[in-house]
Amino acid sequence: MDRMELQQLRYVVAVAETGGFTRAAQRCHVVQSALSHQIGKLEKELGARLFERTSRRVRLSAAGEAFLPAARQALEAAERARAEVAAATGEIRGRLTIGAIASVTAVDVPDLMRAYHAAYPQVRMRLIDGASEAQVAGVREGALDLAFLGVPPSFPADDPEVGSRTLVVDHHVVVTAPDHALAAGPAAPVPLSRLADEAFVDFPAGLAARAQTDEAFAAAGLRREVSFEAKGLDFLADLVRGGLGIALLPSRLVPRLRDLAVVPVHGGPVREERLVWSRTRRSPAAAAFLETVAP
Repeated sequence: MDRMELQQLRYVVAVAETGGFTRAAQRCHVVQSALSHQIGKLEKELGARLFERTSRRVRLSAAGEAFLPAARQALEAAERARAEVAAATGEIRGRLTIGAIASVTAVDVPDLMRAYHAAYPQVRMRLIDGASEAQVAGVREGALDLAFLGVPPSFPADDPEVGSRTLVVDHHVVVTAPDHALAAGPAAPVPLSRLADEAFVDFPAGLAARAQTDEAFAAAGLRREVSFEAKGLDFLADLVRGGLGIALLPSRLVPRLRDLAVVPVHGGPVREERLVWSRTRRSPAAAAFLETVAP
């Protein structure tokens, strides 16, 4: 009887992720004929084609779509098993995938990773930048070991699959172009109601970075107009700098931005920076990293 092998699973995942047998073979450092042969052997054992092949593209079949998550889980389990054995002998190894928002301020993520690599050189690290919602989903699904988020206080923290720790709580300030009328006013905090008639620059709707301000205005019974949306902080700052609108941003983040006036605000948004991790898939590598951040 044929037996499914981990290498075959790696080949299937590689083809699914790269979209082709040639690129998958390059990633796996094997000749394409060997990779194709092993996938064909696996398909024969399973009694189903995992990929639909044409002269132009390769894509997963319905059977392949069903098979891929299980293949990934099997590879992750094998990786964890090797890491656990190594940890039992005093060696931390394996893989560590970290998620982080670009605007995290509570920790210096590159510095943490540099120090971690010096302490655990056998661990292969990967960093993925993305929105907080995607980071939490990645931790829950096992694509990420842990992540650094920026979310409103209302963002759920009680999750049986995802551990959470608040690293810092920050209040927003108004940022404007230097010649904006708000910048010439008194140093006292302006009320949120004073801002309701301003044109706003903000992050796209649906993101936690936007929800912080939306929730503050809703709680105050106020409406505002977001005239310009930007996914990136630098682009958002450029729009504000150009006088197109004002923005509300976490105070700890503002020092990164040049040539903007800063005005304190009363009753404004609040952001929590959190570290989240998987409760169900915590590898020795992840546990060692968490000890450096949240002992």
